[in-house]
Amino acid sequence: MKVTIDRREVIVEKKETILALAVKLNIEIPTLCHHHGLEAYGGCRLCIVEVEKNGRKKLDTACTRYLEDGMIITTSTEEIVEKRKLIAELLLARIPDSKELKEKFQKIGVTKSRFESDNYQCLLYCGKCIRVCKEKMGIEAISFIGRGYKTRVGTPFFIDSEVCIGCGACAEICPIGTIKVKDEDSTRYIEYFNTSIELKKCKECGKFFSTKKIIEKLQKDYSNKTDFDLCEECKKNEAMLKFRRVKI
Repeated sequence: MKVTIDRREVIVEKKETILALAVKLNIEIPTLCHHHGLEAYGGCRLCIVEVEKNGRKKLDTACTRYLEDGMIITTSTEEIVEKRKLIAELLLARIPDSKELKEKFQKIGVTKSRFESDNYQCLLYCGKCIRVCKEKMGIEAISFIGRGYKTRVGTPFFIDSEVCIGCGACAEICPIGTIKVKDEDSTRYIEYFNTSIELKKCKECGKFFSTKKIIEKLQKDYSNKTDFDLCEECKKNEAMLKFRRVKI
């Protein structure tokens, strides 16, 4: 199929999104909720572009809109820039002191928000923590809770989750660092979700190296693949000992 993006005609051989094509062509489109390892979401709306098809123009999210033959795409107009700035200000109003957000939004000309702030801890609109927990870990320990302005991200009833395995994927993917994982003694804490998970000791050195629930999941998903009761360092040491025993 043939599409036009920023006055440039491009032949596209496979089904892909506008954002994917823009990345290939080094056309910068701001994003926040997008992550290449997760399904397209379109929650933050920062990646809006103008799409013309059959003479009709509309704004759409580049991360969710798939390319179509004859499509004409404009990634930056005065209207698009102003709308992106407005969206950025609304997002920044939720967490006005976020260094990560300020650095990201500075690229589109926004350093502060004109809107009154309620000083939330969570952006909410990116949903990355929820999505990675469901799509990649298959756990669904957290979700959107409540409706409207009362919507929050959390565990059911905001209490210690029984299904969370303590992998920390939610903390790793959080764009503003709100979610933090802390290990103390024999327990891993994910404080934002009021959750604690018991850690597991390496059977060789006795150090805590993972959570018991993670090891149980690995043993279930990859049985007989490796010794999950050893930490990485002890696994390496064991492998080296086996290597030394090999006679050449």
